Amino acid sequence: MKKFLSTLYRFSSSWTGTIIIVLFLIFFVAQSFVIPSGSMKRTQLIGDFLFAKKFSYGIPIPHLPWLEIPLLPDFNGNGHLIEGPRPQRADIVIFRYPKNQKIHYVKRCIAVGGDEILFAAKKLLIHFHEGDDFIQKNYPKEQIKTLRGKLWVENPYMTKYPGIQYEPESTFSNGDPAGSFAQLITGRYEVDMSPVFVENLDAPVYASGSGRKINAFYKKVEEDHFYMIGDNRDNSNDSRFWGSVPYKLIVGKPWLIYMSLEHRSYDQVLNGNGGGKDHAGLRRVCGDIAIDSKACEALWDRQRFNVRWGRVGRRIESIQLEEPIQ
Repeated sequence: MKKFLSTLYRFSSSWTGTIIIVLFLIFFVAQSFVIPSGSMKRTQLIGDFLFAKKFSYGIPIPHLPWLEIPLLPDFNGNGHLIEGPRPQRADIVIFRYPKNQKIHYVKRCIAVGGDEILFAAKKLLIHFHEGDDFIQKNYPKEQIKTLRGKLWVENPYMTKYPGIQYEPESTFSNGDPAGSFAQLITGRYEVDMSPVFVENLDAPVYASGSGRKINAFYKKVEEDHFYMIGDNRDNSNDSRFWGSVPYKLIVGKPWLIYMSLEHRSYDQVLNGNGGGKDHAGLRRVCGDIAIDSKACEALWDRQRFNVRWGRVGRRIESIQLEEPIQ
């Protein structure tokens, strides 16, 4: 045993051993990711550096870091070397973007296979596939609505996770918030939901290009697929636009924030150039000073690259339950 441990120590101390151990950890245990956009704000912020647990939903096929080239064939046909549990509703999940699998996204799983979704202005309603009895037993009466002859839960996750919000960061010329329900009906974006008119739904009614009344979009999630939506719902590129995420693209679960850095430029937070438009952040820094002024720009630049020490070392599972500080 002593000889084995001594040999293992020498191996791990060598360059070859160190590289193999690091790659093993990245492939099968934990991997570092950075939050690049505001789609999960205010639960996760642009500039949060986090570790993700790669084993939360089974062991995914290892990919060469940065190049994202798979190192092994998909023997099981499900993107995983070892099949594991599926994402649960309300989990924050890291997955491969279905339209470009070399890119990782992080969103909240709001529905699983068999669930039905209605998305309306400022509303997300879900009919869970377990049925009406399940809904009545697990959700308060004030959140339950009867529509289309069945029960739906309105905004089922907002009371538990304070970071979920509807705060559009820009508007169309007619004043409708961009990124919201209004964005889905413009016809300028591909939408993976069916426009419907739902009787007795308390939501604004719009007219489609053909004059048809619309007050919601409908989707039934495919089996072994997961519907992913950002907590910053009016500013999120998510399953509403490109569809459910199959299990084969599931990578892991965010675990720990090891660094959080405010690195956005003034131009980014004011105009959104390059992503990260955040007028609320500017108002927080500049107070009563106009956010489009040189004085506000100077204040922002003075605090840029500050470390958000209150987020460093925090677990995602606990921080998502707290009232966000930004």
